Formats: sequence, C-alpha cells, structure tokens
Amino acid sequence: MTRAVLTWMLDRLDGGERVAMASVITASGSVPGKPGARLAMTSRGAKFGTVGGAGLELKVESTLNEMLNGGRESTHGKGGRVETFLLYKDGKGQEVTTLDSLCGGRVTVAMEVMEPVPHVLIAGGGHVGRSVAIVCDTLGWSHSVFDERPEYAEENRYPLACELHATSVAEFLGAEDEQSLERFSDVLLLGHDWAVDQEMLIGLLKNRGGVERPRIGTIGSKTKWDAFREAAIESGLSESVVDSVRCPIGLEIGADSPEEIAVAVCAELLSLERGVNPAEG
Repeated sequence: MTRAVLTWMLDRLDGGERVAMASVITASGSVPGKPGARLAMTSRGAKFGTVGGAGLELKVESTLNEMLNGGRESTHGKGGRVETFLLYKDGKGQEVTTLDSLCGGRVTVAMEVMEPVPHVLIAGGGHVGRSVAIVCDTLGWSHSVFDERPEYAEENRYPLACELHATSVAEFLGAEDEQSLERFSDVLLLGHDWAVDQEMLIGLLKNRGGVERPRIGTIGSKTKWDAFREAAIESGLSESVVDSVRCPIGLEIGADSPEEIAVAVCAELLSLERGVNPAEG
C-alpha cells in the first residue's frame, strides 16, 4: 500500500499538482490505521490511500485540504504538522485531538505538502534557451524544449530535457489541453521568429483556460509586447487573460549575455515559486 500511494503521489507531482500526504507514524490500542498507512490528496481534489477510515480519516482529510488551500507560501520553509488523535469521545483535557469514537486507541499522524519541481518549457532553443536549460539543471528543475527547427530541439543540444518537441506550433498545441499543460510550471517564449512566439502565446492562452499554470513569459521589448497584446485581444482573449503574461521576463539586474539573461529569468521564476516580491527587499 505504501508503494502504491507514493507512486500515485509522484505521478501527480510530475503532472504539476501539489500533493498533501498523511502518514501514520505511531499507533497504539484499537485503531483502524497502522503505522505506515498513508493517504495522499491533490490540489485538484483527487485522493488515494487511507489512514484508517471513519472519523480519523475525515479529520485528516480536512487538515490536508486546509494545508493545500493555504498556498505555496504557507508551507514553504515551515514544514508539516504532526498531530496525535485519541479515538475516544471522553478524552477531553488531554494534549491530543479527540474523536467521537469508542475504539480507545491513539494514532499519531504526520502531514506535509509536497510541491512539484518547476518544469520549464523553453519555447525557442537558441542561445538564451540553452543557457536557461543549464540554470534549470543546476537548480534541479526540469525543462523541456520546443522549437520548429529540429536542430534546436534535439538531444545533443539538450541532453537532460524531459521532452523535445521539434514540430509546428499547431501540431504541438493540438496534442495539448488545459490539464496536460499544467505539467509545465512556466512557458518561456524565446523564439527566433516573432510570428512563432505570437502564435504560441495566443494558442497557450486559449488552451490554458482559466487556470494559472503554466505561467507564461516572453522575451522582448515593449514594442514587441504591444503588438503581441493587440493581436491576442483581437483573437478574442480578454485583457485580463493577456495581461497575465510577463514581458519582458527576468529580474532587472543589468543582464546582457545569454548566460546573464538566463540567471535573471530563473531568479524571477524562483521568486514567483516562493511568493517573494524582490522589489520589497
């Protein structure tokens, strides 16, 4: 059961979902869940496994939901929770959480939230894209690459990429939907051709629907962004959806070279992951 729950949890993390997991670490007396029993829940509401059922499970599920709904900022660097439950309705006054039960046992449960590792889709495999991939590798993040030019999305150039997409924008987007795109934390539009970036931008915003993941950022000037924004709104997208895109990407650190730009871009992604506003110091 433990392996099945952990495998299920890892699959959901790979899909970009946040997962909360409860593990029974000690148990005594008559209890439904034994040490090693696990329950995992995702940010989409799916769940797998059990810590024993009945009132204990309902209480644990409620706590896991609370932890998930608190957002990434509420869990980063703060660890999880360890709570002891007394399965006896007359257990008031003890330093435990009492449940309306007659079992009489005691269960200690550890609860934690696991965040998916950032998975960046590099849309444009040129010099900046390759530098971004190197920074992602250094940080332990995942990255994939899209480029209509096969030589810029091939294994020799990106040996550690999770996915390589050397197709047209239409072909790539035709195989994706709102849920599948959520495996990417971010899409960076770094293409050599503004028309390709614009097509990808509009297609992503339409496929992404109302969800926030993946975040989308594009490299370029204000003039370029103004043209992209106008085209996106003319395609039927709302201003609020279009304005969720970041342009230009990267923290303002005076970056010039592809390597420096990659550092600035990934620093910005890290700040977004952690809910930190660099402007506030």
